[in-house]
Formats: sequence, C-alpha cells, structure tokens
Amino acid sequence: MYKTIASCGAVLALLAGGPAQAQSPSLSKGDQQILADLAQANIAEVSTAQIALQKGQSAEVKQFAQQMVDDHSKGLQDVQKVAQAKNVTLPTEPDAAHKQAAARLSGLSGAAFDKAYLEQAGVKDHKEAHAKAMSAQQKASDPDVKALAAKLQPVIDRHLQTVQGLVSSKH
Repeated sequence: MYKTIASCGAVLALLAGGPAQAQSPSLSKGDQQILADLAQANIAEVSTAQIALQKGQSAEVKQFAQQMVDDHSKGLQDVQKVAQAKNVTLPTEPDAAHKQAAARLSGLSGAAFDKAYLEQAGVKDHKEAHAKAMSAQQKASDPDVKALAAKLQPVIDRHLQTVQGLVSSKH
C-alpha cells in the first residue's frame, strides 16, 4: 500500500511539473516591445526593398535592395522564431510611418527614387535599427531576446556601412 501511495505521489509530482515546463515564461512588456520593434524594422526593410527592386535605376541600388530582401527576410524569420517560442504576437505589415514612406518612394522614379531610397530606407532606417538593437542588448531581460539583438546587430551595422558608402559615391 505504501509503495502505491509513493508511486502515485511521484506520478502526481511529475504531472504537476509537466505543464509548467511546457509553457514558456512570459516576457516583460519591454521585451515584447523589443521583439515587435525588431520585427517591424525587418518588415519595413523588406517592403521598401521590394519597391526598390522594381523602381531602382542604378545597379548598385538594386543590388543593395536585393541584399536587404535577403538579409531582412532572414532577420524576420529569426525574430519570429523567438517570438513563437515566447508566445508573442508580432506585426505582419509595415506600420503607418513606414507605409507613408513607401508611398512617397513609390511616387518617385529614376535618380530621385534611388537617392530617396538610399537616404530613407538605407541610412535613416538603419540608424534607427542600429539604435534599437543596441538598446535591446542593454535593456532586454530575457536572454533569448538579448541574444537575438546581438545576432542582428552586425548585419544592421554592415548594411549601414554599405549604404553610407553608396550615398557618398552618389554625391
């Protein structure tokens, strides 16, 4: 009888611990916002780069845009993996500000488009992404969110360097 009670107690202890292990710990609001910001940055970059692939005039701009689609699609997948593991819902389309910027870009063509794309989606957006990734590495409390920001940082920095070189060569 004692063995049966002990066995039942052990089974109950395992069952009680099971669901708690299956659920992921909830992220702080700050960490959820970091994931949303990282997703938004990647979504916006892919969206504007797709416009640049269609409307860009110079080969350099189109090459840069293709690199943005490739790298930011991968970056978005990385953000989505962490968000899914942490049960965080992410945005799925550009926010209002990025939609407005995309609409402005869509109204341009030729060299004017190239210049605006490089300055907006290239320099401005990557400076913002750089600042957000740096901040995320310092402020995130979840180690996976911190690691994600650290993983994305070198890609953002490389893009910023590349686009600054393109902008200076165009002037």
